[in-house]
Amino acid sequence: MTAAQTVRRLHTDGLLILPNAWDAASAALSVAAGAKAVATTSAGVAWALGWPDGAHPPEPDLLAALERIVRAAGDTPVSADVEGGFSNDPAEVTAVVRRVAETGVVGINLEDGAGPAEILADKIAALKAALGPDLFVNARCDLWLRGIGPAGTRMQEAARRVALYRAAGADGLFMPGVTEEVTVRALVDLGLPLNLLARAALPDAATLRDWGVRRLSAGSNMAAAAYGTADRLTRAFLTDGLSGPQIEAAFDYGALNALMTR
Repeated sequence: MTAAQTVRRLHTDGLLILPNAWDAASAALSVAAGAKAVATTSAGVAWALGWPDGAHPPEPDLLAALERIVRAAGDTPVSADVEGGFSNDPAEVTAVVRRVAETGVVGINLEDGAGPAEILADKIAALKAALGPDLFVNARCDLWLRGIGPAGTRMQEAARRVALYRAAGADGLFMPGVTEEVTVRALVDLGLPLNLLARAALPDAATLRDWGVRRLSAGSNMAAAAYGTADRLTRAFLTDGLSGPQIEAAFDYGALNALMTR
């Protein structure tokens, strides 16, 4: 079974839970913890490369980061968040994603953001024509995340957009910001494997599986939590210079080092 086939199977067998990685070490940690696939967070990768989320890091830096993540993940398939493809020109997006796929990535997230659905549909169609079934395209729709349009007609607009993305060849649907059961079930009925973004208002994994959700992403939460911990420990260390158990026992040096020996 190819990596791309594995990714497709993971979207049909229960719920695929993705902690989301931002560098090689976080990818290795995810695999060691039992993650069945690794997906990147665009925000986390951007922060690790010294850029804010939403700003396109220099492509050589991004591709090098993805190569390291793929290497650290080993045989575990990797999906990359490429935001909107860094262009509104389907041909340019295809060229970028082709180079992303050459790093060993077998799936991508591609988003509509605040733009017209037709633009994302054209990008997906171009990608599928060029790269075929070997690339899993997860279409991210930001209607709820960005609060686009009247709440009362949002589901109707979602159905319209998903129909466009599905016809263009999208393999999955990522709808961040949705937490209500009735909305989740309605989105499941649109026919693409549904991916949600982890939120405190969502129930546990077993319940999400029952609702029909096929993928759950942590997004930038893990990266932000890691940097938040580093911030707290750094400030405490700068205050008194003491290296207490919070720093020394954060993660075993030998165990972490062993993860990076691929």
